[in-house]
Amino acid sequence: MSLKLGLPVAAAVLAADQLSKWWVLEVLRLPEIGQVKLLNLGSVGFDLTMVWNRGVTFGLLAGDAPWHRLLLAVLALVVALFLLRWIARAENRLTAVALGGIVGGAIGNVIDRLRFGAVVDFADAWAGNWHWYVFNLADAAIVLGVAALIADALFVSRRTAKETP
Repeated sequence: MSLKLGLPVAAAVLAADQLSKWWVLEVLRLPEIGQVKLLNLGSVGFDLTMVWNRGVTFGLLAGDAPWHRLLLAVLALVVALFLLRWIARAENRLTAVALGGIVGGAIGNVIDRLRFGAVVDFADAWAGNWHWYVFNLADAAIVLGVAALIADALFVSRRTAKETP
C-alpha cells in the first residue's frame, strides 16, 4: 500500500518541479531578466531570482567539471533508489508521503544536473538584508519530506510489532 501512496506523490512532485522550471526558463525567461520582484511587505518579501546551483544543498560541494555533475547526479539517484525501497516498507502513510516528496524532489534536481549541468533555483525569500538560499519546488519537497520524517519519528506514537517478554 505504501508504494501506491508514495509513488504518486513522487510523480506529482517531479511533474510540478519540472513544470515550474520550464515556466521559469521558457515562459518567464528568468535567466535573461535575472529577477522578478513579487512581494514586498517592507521588511520581508519574496522574489523570483535566477540561480544556477552547481552544488548540493545550499551550494555545498559546488564544482564545474563534467565529472562533478555526473557524480552528484549518480549519488542522488542512489539515494532515490534507497528511498524507493524505504517507501515499499513504510509503516504509515506519513512516511510514504514524506519519502515520495523527497524522491520526487531528488529526481527533479537530477534531471536538471543532467540537462543543464546545474540545478535551476529561483524562489528567493528575504527579510531586510537577509536572504534565504534561493531554492526550487524540488528543494522545498525534500525539506518538507525530511521535516515530516523527523516529526513522525519524534511525535507519532507507534505500536511495537513484537513485545519483548
